[in-house]
Amino acid sequence: MLLASLGFASVAHAERIKDLGAFQGVRPNQLVGYGIVVGLAGTGDDSLDYSTQGMKGVVSRFGLNLPQGVNPALKNAAAVLVTADLPAFAKPGQLLDVTVSALGKAKSLRGGTLVMTPLRGADGQIYAMSQGSLAVGGLGVSGADGSQVSVNVPSAGRIPGGATVEQAVATGFDTAPTLTFNLAEADLTTALRVADGINRAFGDRRAHAQDAVSIVINADPGAEQRITMMGMIENIEVQPADAAAKVIVNARTGTVVINGAVRIAPAAVAHGKLTVTVSESPRVVQPAPFSQGQTAIEPSSSISVEQEKKPMINFKGGASLADIVKAINAIGASPADLVAILEAMKQAGAMKAELVVL
Repeated sequence: MLLASLGFASVAHAERIKDLGAFQGVRPNQLVGYGIVVGLAGTGDDSLDYSTQGMKGVVSRFGLNLPQGVNPALKNAAAVLVTADLPAFAKPGQLLDVTVSALGKAKSLRGGTLVMTPLRGADGQIYAMSQGSLAVGGLGVSGADGSQVSVNVPSAGRIPGGATVEQAVATGFDTAPTLTFNLAEADLTTALRVADGINRAFGDRRAHAQDAVSIVINADPGAEQRITMMGMIENIEVQPADAAAKVIVNARTGTVVINGAVRIAPAAVAHGKLTVTVSESPRVVQPAPFSQGQTAIEPSSSISVEQEKKPMINFKGGASLADIVKAINAIGASPADLVAILEAMKQAGAMKAELVVL
């Protein structure tokens, strides 16, 4: 029974390889475009220069040229930036969701319609065209006296399916000499285990860990063969390495997170507070009658010292996360006190963990 219990205690949760990272080149690409939203109820950019220039460019497509020196007041239009993510293997004709954000002084985009806007990638090429009515979750109302009420953010909205893919992005996964799988978090042990898991599944030595992130996999050329192999690899289950011992401290919010790998060496900790209070109670002193004296203020100070006594904590060797939390809660330490205790234990060498202060 003892051997069986030890066996169950060592069992760790296995994860699919697809949850640990992604294949190199198989990733989304960011798209961005500059456009004009029209149909606003007087909440647009008014006479903003780049908004009027953009509108002049829009109407010029239809043969309408505004006279020189005419600067229309575009209260019902707004200059916007349109962003979207182009998924891997997206084909022409597929629809993308886009996010539309006001670029200038527009107060709200509610009720607006985005005019046809090209979306470009990092290489400057057009990969999608966007257009449609905005769905805005925010609301903004202002009064003549300057008072205003805003709910959420009315200057940004989304268009579900508001962009159409015009050209696909070549991933190159079918022509590259090898396939590379990149882990989301660098870890030498996990990289070795992923490579071993792939080799066991295929019965050969086609995979090897190149570094703490990349696993290089030999594969036959051709899209069909590689897609089949990639699908099989993604569903292989491996046991990732245990996380390194870390203590994360956010000094601004007082948040402290300790993972289960943290262990404490034998140590004794005493933490108390010393409070010094200085109160001023000045008194008014009146002169005696007919003494020709003057009214004066006599200072009166009161100083009190209070020291809060807390018991000493005795950590035994190999104390776990549960032991640390139980001991800290027993003395009623605040998050700020906990940060001070952990920093002191780290300096004393009693805590073998990385202390990360955000």
